[in-house]
Amino acid sequence: MQQKTTKVDRLPGNPWRLYLDTSVIGGCFDDEFAGDSRRVITAMLDGKARLLFTEVLEAELIGAPDPVRRLFEELPDACRERVAFTPEVESLAREYVTRGVVPEAWLEDCRHVAAATVARADAIVSWNFRHIVKLDKIKGYNQVNLLNGYGVLTIVSPKEVSFDE
Repeated sequence: MQQKTTKVDRLPGNPWRLYLDTSVIGGCFDDEFAGDSRRVITAMLDGKARLLFTEVLEAELIGAPDPVRRLFEELPDACRERVAFTPEVESLAREYVTRGVVPEAWLEDCRHVAAATVARADAIVSWNFRHIVKLDKIKGYNQVNLLNGYGVLTIVSPKEVSFDE
């Protein structure tokens, strides 16, 4: 097993690097999730955080309603960081499935988690309480991460994201 490099903790004044899945962007247009989703997006616009994403998110947005796609497309480049979807990411995502964290039908969710892990995101933020933000899934993802030489990935919903004022 190859040991992965360790990310240096975020320095004071540097923005948080948050991998958002599609549910957070779409949540900006849902009555139940809009407040917290918009608060996270606003923090990005204010320079407190950067949105990490991959081609997986971009592909999911193709079928999204126009306002959801536009929100993502209109975020300034300074707010966004595209991370590469590499064979390393795909391999880690498939290992989550192989080790039974989630069934293969939900491989796309695993790809988000793997991309956030490999990119050394400060956290992945999602409203997906079935396959991502769920205690047994979080434990499973992090067990696989540790077995593969990665650190623990923080996995939270937008409701749990707060920023120092």
